[in-house]
Amino acid sequence: MNEMTQKYVSTSALAKELKLQVKDLFANLQEKGLISREDENWVLTDQGKATGAILKTHPQHGTYIAWEESIKDQLSSILEEHKLLNVTALSQHFSISKFRMNPILSELGLIQKSVKGWTVTRLGESLGGQQFEHSQTGIPSVSWNASILTNKRLIETIQSVQGNVTEIPNSEIETTSKENETKPISNNIGFRDKFEAKHRTADGHYVRSRAEMLIDNWLYMSEIVHAYERKLPVEEDLYCDFYLPVGKVYIEYWGMENDERYKERKKAKLDIYNKYGFKLIELEDSDIQNLDDILPKKLLKFGIQAY
Repeated sequence: MNEMTQKYVSTSALAKELKLQVKDLFANLQEKGLISREDENWVLTDQGKATGAILKTHPQHGTYIAWEESIKDQLSSILEEHKLLNVTALSQHFSISKFRMNPILSELGLIQKSVKGWTVTRLGESLGGQQFEHSQTGIPSVSWNASILTNKRLIETIQSVQGNVTEIPNSEIETTSKENETKPISNNIGFRDKFEAKHRTADGHYVRSRAEMLIDNWLYMSEIVHAYERKLPVEEDLYCDFYLPVGKVYIEYWGMENDERYKERKKAKLDIYNKYGFKLIELEDSDIQNLDDILPKKLLKFGIQAY
């Protein structure tokens, strides 16, 4: 069949027939290697040409990519498997206001606020987040693979926000071997039996060591909002020592440096922080008696003013 008898459609028309936003279709065609970006223009790749796509010229709109209409059937099944969900789709799924959805994703460290719109973080990318820009306004936004709908951390957070905390089946909870019960980096009873949270801080928290009490008190007296033993927003079942919502900064106190098993767990935990690009402040025994000198400098690196 030649070009005279074959019917072609533009990418915009194809997106309309597939019920996709044009920018989403361009992104998917690029991901599949059918088109590529050169300067400010989309161009056909050899793989795209192999599908039968051609370049056409419109008297008003200039040159554009035209696709054989038959590609619609090929793409519809593929795109259905990789259909991305925007923030509106997520808010509808979880029955929560779309104006609260992005802040929740941000609190979990999956996206971050930009000058305009939202951008995906390294952690968000690892969970299927993809960055897009509005074709006309250029405002950035993030869409998600459907797998985000079953993310345990996201579900827990939304249930907490809605006041509907439900028990998660044991089969879905990652556990850590009792051999590693040296630091509160996993939800295991052994550690909590061994190191009971009995040190009461100035703001009413109960922590597991005098050093943690001094850190907590310092943060409280500096009027820095913080959480103690907050679960990290990752698939690995890990807890931080302290979390500062402002700046999304984590604080870890390493207090058992003479224990070889502890050193191994410390390394594993640091690997997780590095993997997801989390902002981390590390404190050691030698820092505890000099928090007034050390912590303000470390916080300032992340834009947090202590006084």
